[in-house]
Amino acid sequence: MQTTAMIVLVYGTLVLLGGVLGFARARSRPSLFAGVGFGLALLISGAMLWQGNARVLPGTTALAGVLLIVMGVRFARTKKFMPAGMVALMSLIVVIILIRALRG
Repeated sequence: MQTTAMIVLVYGTLVLLGGVLGFARARSRPSLFAGVGFGLALLISGAMLWQGNARVLPGTTALAGVLLIVMGVRFARTKKFMPAGMVALMSLIVVIILIRALRG
């Protein structure tokens, strides 16, 4: 569970920082709000996983899944790897890891 928690914590940090950087570079308020919101939720989930609370796995998987879908659609539309493709790829990896953790 500790490895999964660490992955979620790193992922949440990257999502949060990506939102802040998106705002700093392009003054994109949606990037700021989504990045900070999802990032904080993932950081909280990661902290709970670190403490051994496996009950947050379904919600954490859902958060990563939503990011995968939203950023995957954005990547398909724009064909720009940064940031949409990168976030979609990270989200896919995290979703796979979380599904494996859910299964036991």
